[in-house]
Amino acid sequence: MTGYSLTGGILMAMRRKPLRDVEDILRDSERIVVLDDVENPTNVGAIFRSAAALGADAVLLTAGCADPLYRRAARVSMGSVFQIAWTFVDGTVVEKMKARGFETFALALAENAEKLDKISSCASRKAVILGNEDHGISERILADCDHCVMIPMQNGVDSLNVAAASAVAFWEIL
Repeated sequence: MTGYSLTGGILMAMRRKPLRDVEDILRDSERIVVLDDVENPTNVGAIFRSAAALGADAVLLTAGCADPLYRRAARVSMGSVFQIAWTFVDGTVVEKMKARGFETFALALAENAEKLDKISSCASRKAVILGNEDHGISERILADCDHCVMIPMQNGVDSLNVAAASAVAFWEIL
C-alpha cells in the first residue's frame, strides 16, 4: 500500500473537515497571522507553531501557500495546525480585516519600513502579514497594510528566513 515493506510510522486515511469561513474567523479572533504565498511546507509548519505558541488566534493563507495539512507542515508544526483556526483567503483579506478594526503589520524589506523595535500600538485587534520566501508580500496586500515593518539586522545580514522572522514579529507585535 505504501510502496515500502515498512511504513516507518502510522498509516491512516482521514476526511478533512470543511474549512472555517473567513468571516467567522475574523469575528472570533483578536490576533491573526496572514501568510501570502508562503510555499515551503516546513516554513508553514514552523510559522503555525510560532503563531500558536506566541498568542495568535488564527492563520489565514492565500491560495499560493503550502497546505498546512501536508505531512511535512503538520509535522514541523508539532500538531499546531490542528490546534489553531485557519482557512484559505483571497487577496482582499487585508481590506476585510481593516473593516473589522484590525491594525495590520506587514513584515517586509521596504524603504519605508519602520523598525520593529520602534513601533507601538494600542490596538486590541492586530494582524501580522508575512510573504513569500523569494518575492515577499504581494504589492496589493502590502499597499493595504497600516504598517510596513522590518527586523533590524546586524553584521551585514539583510534578512531572516520567513519562519524565523515570524517568531520575532509575533513576540513583538502580538
